[in-house]
Amino acid sequence: MIPDAKARLKLVISGAVQGVGFRPFVSRLANELHVAGWVNNTPQGVLIEAEASPGALQTFVDRLRADHPAGSHIRSVESSWVRPTGSGEFEIRSSSSQGVFTAAIMPDMATCPDCLREMLDPANRRHRYPFINCTRCGPRFSIIQALPYDRAHTSMKKFKMCDACQAEYDNPADRRYHAQPNACPECGPQLSWMDAQGRGLHDGEDALQRAVQMLRGGSIVAVKGVGGYHLMADATNDQAVLLLRQRKQRRDKPMGLLFPSLALIKKACVVSPNEEGWLLSRESPLVLLKKLRVPALALAESVAPGCPCLGVMLPSNPLHHLLAGELGLPLIATSGNLCGEPICIDEAEAMERLKGIADGFLTHDRPVVRPVDDSIIREAIGEIMVLRRARGFAPLPVSLSGMGTESNSLLAVGGHLKNSIALAVGSEAFLSQHIGDLETEPASRAFAKTIQDFQKLYGTCPDTVAVDLHPDYQSTRHANESGFQRVIAVQHHVAHALSCITENQVGLPALAVIWDGTGLGTDGTLWGGEFFVVRKGLARRVGHIRAFRLPGGEAAVREPRRAALGLLYEMHGPAALNRIELPSITAFKPAERKLLATMLSRNLNCPVSSGMGRLFDAVASLLGVRQQNTYEGQAAMELEAKIKGGEDSGQYEIPILTRSGFFIADWQPMIESLLLDARSGMDMGVICARFHNALASLLVELAGLAGLKRVALSGGCFQNLYLLETTVKKLQGKNHEVFWQHRVPTNDGGLTLGQLRAVRQHFNLD
Repeated sequence: MIPDAKARLKLVISGAVQGVGFRPFVSRLANELHVAGWVNNTPQGVLIEAEASPGALQTFVDRLRADHPAGSHIRSVESSWVRPTGSGEFEIRSSSSQGVFTAAIMPDMATCPDCLREMLDPANRRHRYPFINCTRCGPRFSIIQALPYDRAHTSMKKFKMCDACQAEYDNPADRRYHAQPNACPECGPQLSWMDAQGRGLHDGEDALQRAVQMLRGGSIVAVKGVGGYHLMADATNDQAVLLLRQRKQRRDKPMGLLFPSLALIKKACVVSPNEEGWLLSRESPLVLLKKLRVPALALAESVAPGCPCLGVMLPSNPLHHLLAGELGLPLIATSGNLCGEPICIDEAEAMERLKGIADGFLTHDRPVVRPVDDSIIREAIGEIMVLRRARGFAPLPVSLSGMGTESNSLLAVGGHLKNSIALAVGSEAFLSQHIGDLETEPASRAFAKTIQDFQKLYGTCPDTVAVDLHPDYQSTRHANESGFQRVIAVQHHVAHALSCITENQVGLPALAVIWDGTGLGTDGTLWGGEFFVVRKGLARRVGHIRAFRLPGGEAAVREPRRAALGLLYEMHGPAALNRIELPSITAFKPAERKLLATMLSRNLNCPVSSGMGRLFDAVASLLGVRQQNTYEGQAAMELEAKIKGGEDSGQYEIPILTRSGFFIADWQPMIESLLLDARSGMDMGVICARFHNALASLLVELAGLAGLKRVALSGGCFQNLYLLETTVKKLQGKNHEVFWQHRVPTNDGGLTLGQLRAVRQHFNLD
C-alpha cells in the first residue's frame, strides 16, 4: 500500500542522459515541485530517488518524460516504490561506478546560441573565448576517458576551475550547473600558434589573428578543433586549394567546406528546409548540397571538380566560429591527415604527420582523447541519410532489443574500407566513430586503439568478435591475431542486409537488395549485386547480377577500364578486346591489351565478380566518362552527375533468367543497347538516365518475382541519390514497403551493426 501522505519512488532512467544537463534539470524540477531526494549518474544512466505525495511524484515523472533537456533521449524509465526516509531536500550526489556500463555517451555538440551570444559580447567575461560551452553544447565524446561522465573522467580534469566558474558549476539556477567542460580565459584551455617548424610564436587572440593572416595570404593552416585537426585554406583561392591537394596527395576527391554563415552557403548551393535544419542542428554535420547553376559566390574550381554537389558545414565549435567569422569567406576544412590515414589529434603527431603540408598550426592545450571526424549526411527522399557517422552522432547506440541473448558483450570489427567498430552490451549496439580505410599502418593503429578504447569505456572484455568473411581484411586479421575466444565470420552482404533491417526494425521475411563494389562470397567469388530473402536466423541468396571477370583483381577497382574489358570478354570473348572504337579499349596501349587478353584467356588473377559497383565502373569506362579512379566511387558519381531527363528518358532492358528458382539479372542486352545509343550520338545524359532507370526497374521486377512486400536496400551503390529515389518511387508504386538506411551508413561504415545481429541471432547463409 502506497502511503497517502508521502511516498518514495526509485527511478532508473536509461538512454542519452549524461552530458546534457540532465541531473541539473532533475534537480531544478524537483525543487519546483517540492520533491525531496537525490539524483546521480551511474554506468547504466541516471538514478533518482524522489519523495513527495503520490500526486506530486506522478507530475514529476510526467515532466521528466515531457520536458527533458534538448539533446537528451530517454529510452526507458524503470520505477519501483521504496521506503520513505523523510528527507526534505533534493541533492545531486556523486556518481556511481558500479555495474555494467550501458549509458549512452553523448556526441560532441555544436555551440548553442546562448554561448555564441556570450562569446560575441564584449562585456562578457568569455568574450572571444574559443572554448566556451555549457550543459547544452560543447565537447563530450572527444574528451571523455571513462564513465560515468564527470569532469574527473575527462581531459578537462587538468584545468582547475576558477572561483567564478566553480560558482556557476555549483549554482542550480545556472545553465553551467554541473557542466563538466566548464572553463573561461582565466582557468581553461588556451590557443597557441606554431610555425611549420613547431616553434611557438603566439598565444590567445594573437594566435588566432596569425592564422587569419596566413589563410588570407593563401597559406595552408592546420587547425585543432574538438575531435582533431583540420587542414584549412581559402576556398576562393584556386592556387591555395591546388597546393593543398598536391601536398595532401588528394588529386580529385571533393573537399569539405566551412562557411561562416547560412546566407553565404545559399549563394553557392541549393538549400532545402530540411538541409537548412541539419546545417543549424546541434549535430552540425557536413551536408552534401547541390551547387547552384549560377552561383553568386565564386569558389575555386578545384574544390569539387566534376561533382554537382558541395559538402558544406557551418561552424560547430567556438574556434571555428571565430576563425570563419573573422575571415568572412568559405574555407576548405578537410581532415588533418594524408590520404588513407586517420586525423591527427595532438601537437606532436600533427607536427610529424602534417609536416610539409601545413604552413602553420593553430592549436590548443585541451587534449583530444580520441579522433572524431566530421559526419557527412545528405537528404534523401525528405529524410536524413548519414554517409559518415562521427561527430554529432557517434557513439549513440542502436537498439538490439529482442535480437538474441543479452548476457554477454560482443565486438564487431567491420570491414576494410570506411571502417568503424561496434560493441553490443546488453540490448544496445554502441557504434564507434568513423575510423577510415585500413590501408596504412597509422590507420591500423587507430583501429586497434579504438577497440581498446571502447572496451575500456564500457567496462567489458568480450570473448566473441564478429568479422568479415574476407580473411585478408586488416580488421579480420587483427581479430584472428588478438586472442579472442571465438571469431565468427559474417558474409559481407549479409551484414549489409541485417544492418538495414536492424536499424529500421523491419519485420521478417523481407527481400534485401545489396548493391556495392565487392565483398567475398561463400563460393570464393566477389559478390556485390545480390538479392537475399531474409527470414529469422536465415539469409538465403536468391539471385545476383550476371558475373564477369576483373583482370588484375584489385587493380580493376582503381581502373574502370579493366572492369569494362572483363565485361566485354564475358559478352564476346577475346574478339571483344579488338574493338578499338570503344574508349575502354583505346585507354590501353596495344601491349597492355595483349597482356590483359592473356590474363583473361588463362584466368590469371581475374577473379569473378557480381559487383554492381563494378558494373557502374564498366559502363563509365565504355561511355568514356572515366577510365581510372583517383578515389573510391568516382566513376559512379560522375555517371550520376551526367543524368538528364530522369524517368522520361526511358530505360534499357535487363532480362531476369531463372535457374531452379535462382535469379540472374543479365546486363548484356542493356550494354549492347547502350553502346548502340552512344555510337548513334545520343546525348550522354539520356544514356546515363536510361542505365539508372533500368537498374531501378530490375529491382522492382525481382521484388515481384520474390513475392515479398518488404524490401530493404543497402550497400554503397545506394548512396547514389538518383538510383535510390527512383527505386523507392517505383517500389512504392507497386505497393512495396521500402526501407533504406538513415543514421547508420549504407556503405561499409554500417557493416558492424549487421555483424552484431548476425552473431546474436545465429544467422546462417543459405
